Amino acid sequence: MPKSLRSARHQRFLAQLISLRKAKGLTQMQVAEKLGRPQAFVAKYERGERRLDMIEFLDVAAAVDADPCEILSSLRS
Repeated sequence: MPKSLRSARHQRFLAQLISLRKAKGLTQMQVAEKLGRPQAFVAKYERGERRLDMIEFLDVAAAVDADPCEILSSLRS
């Protein structure tokens, strides 16, 4: 099993988070502000340099007004 940060499923997860952010017309900075975090936090998880824990994922989903269950369901393989 490949490390999760490099797996195809993780890459799909990141692409989906980026797509959802862009579909809402949000910049990384705007998402970071909603999260109360620096813009680098968003940039690092979007580039796959840092892993989101479950609570952070739920916060990101809320920040981009997305259903976390739908995001996770799309990753089944």
